[in-house]
Formats: sequence, structure tokens, C-alpha cells
Amino acid sequence: MSSSSSALGHRRAPGLSAPPLTVASIQMEPRIGHKEENVAHSVALIERAAADGAALVVLPELTNSGYMFDSREEAYALAEAVPHGPTTIAWADAARRCNTYIVAGIAERDGDRLYNSAVVIGPSGWLGTYRKLHLWGDEHLFFESGDKGLPLFHTPWGRLGVVICYDGWFPEVYRLLAMQGADVVAMPTNWVPMPGQPAGSPAMANTLAMASAHSNALNIVCANRTGTERGQSFIGQSLIVDAHGWPLAGPAPQAGADTVLLAQLDLQATRQARQLNAFNHVLRDRRADLYDPMLGTGWPLSRH
Repeated sequence: MSSSSSALGHRRAPGLSAPPLTVASIQMEPRIGHKEENVAHSVALIERAAADGAALVVLPELTNSGYMFDSREEAYALAEAVPHGPTTIAWADAARRCNTYIVAGIAERDGDRLYNSAVVIGPSGWLGTYRKLHLWGDEHLFFESGDKGLPLFHTPWGRLGVVICYDGWFPEVYRLLAMQGADVVAMPTNWVPMPGQPAGSPAMANTLAMASAHSNALNIVCANRTGTERGQSFIGQSLIVDAHGWPLAGPAPQAGADTVLLAQLDLQATRQARQLNAFNHVLRDRRADLYDPMLGTGWPLSRH
């Protein structure tokens, strides 16, 4: 197990009030095919974050399996049923012992279908599963597109939404979560370098997360991986963004030892952040006379 470092982000936007919710983004390097080792390593980092007070811990995309499958057969062999597979059981045990909520990326098997998924687990057990809606690159060879929409998961501290990696390139995803009343969005991710990015500029993934947080007044907890796997490099730079769109913790380093980012969120202030000034509210100012408030989904409009 590699060494770990921690970065605590206690910077809080003006007006945030106690009591805060402590959240953690775990940046680590899963190894392809080393499922038991990956899960054991993730549990140790969950325990570390919980010891620092984290009530919500977010792990990277496909934490248990690794990402760069060389065949569908390999992906199938590494995938598991949810919630009765060994990985979900191990994370559920950690959530119970640590009294924390966990969102973690997993290769999910449902019959003969495979999904790039994230399980949502609380101290009382599995709450549900999110399946990635927008597949990236070779994921199309292994996984089905998500079929569960954008569910919200209700917790004692607020409403939790989930997206995975490339989902974050689609503004509709965050808007639909905000319109359903989400307070926090967890993003397990495996960000890779983007073509044409100028040297020294912020990662496009970071910029998109900040913009989406600001335009929807959502807290977003992004947990990326590091390392190079079968020739594919990953960029690290995990971060936690507040409802004003500013980083509270991170970006984490691009490489090196594991990083546990911690930040404090005030969920009451999250709602207040949608009121930009005396005249403007980032959700109420939508021109619903020109476009469907729920973007054609037919989902009920939240009254929160």
C-alpha cells in the first residue's frame, strides 16, 4: 500500500454558517485487475478520511477494478453484482464502522450487462446505484449506457446527486440535479489529459466543475485517480468546489502519493448561493417560457 498525504481545505465562502458538513475526496491509483488490493487500499483511505471527520467520502471511478480493460471478457470477470458483491459489502462495512457515507466507482454486472457505476452507501447500508450516462472512448466496448437517470439519494444532512467523469461535460446533468433539489454532487472520475490544452492552464475538468457549481449553486466533490495504466495516463487534480463555484480544497497534485482532500460545506448557504443579488436567482431566472424546466425529461419539478 502506497503512502498517503492529506490536504485540508477549510477555506469557506463569505456568509457560510455552522454547522458544516465535512466531505472528503480520495485521490488514489487503482491497479487494473488487483481488485482485492484496490478495495483494501480504498477502505484504509476511507478510515483515514473518517478519522478526520468526513461524513461523506468520494472515491474514484472504477475504484475496484481499474479502468483500461483489454477485452469485454476481462471487464466481465472483474465486474460484480450490486449490492451483494464483495466490493459493495466491504464498503458497506466501512461505512457502518466509520459512520460515514461513501460514493465509490465500481464495475457493475447485472446479468450479462455491464455498467460503469457508482454505489451510494450509508452507515445503515447500500442506498442505491448510479449508472454512468455518457460513456467515454473504449467504454462503449464494455459497458451499457446508464438506464437509471439521475436519482437523488436522501441523507440526514441533505440531498445527494452522483455523476461520473464524462457526465460532467454535459450542463444538462447538473441542471437536472439542481432542479430536483440536490445539495451536493459526488463525482467519481478518471480524468485523462485533454487534447490541445495549453501548458500551465487549469485542467478542463476543473474548469467545468467550477462553472457547473456556480451556474447551479451546487457543491461538487470530484475524486480522480492518478498513475498510468496500460499506456493511459490520468491527471489527478481532484478538487472540492463550493456552491459559488470556488475550490474549497485542491486541485490535488497530478501524480504521487494518495491524497485525501477535506472541505467543509454549509448546506444552508448552498441554497442562499442561488440568490446572486437582489434581482437575480440562478434557477428562478430561467426562461421557462422558452425551454422546458426539466429539459424534456418529464420528471416532476422539485418544490424545494
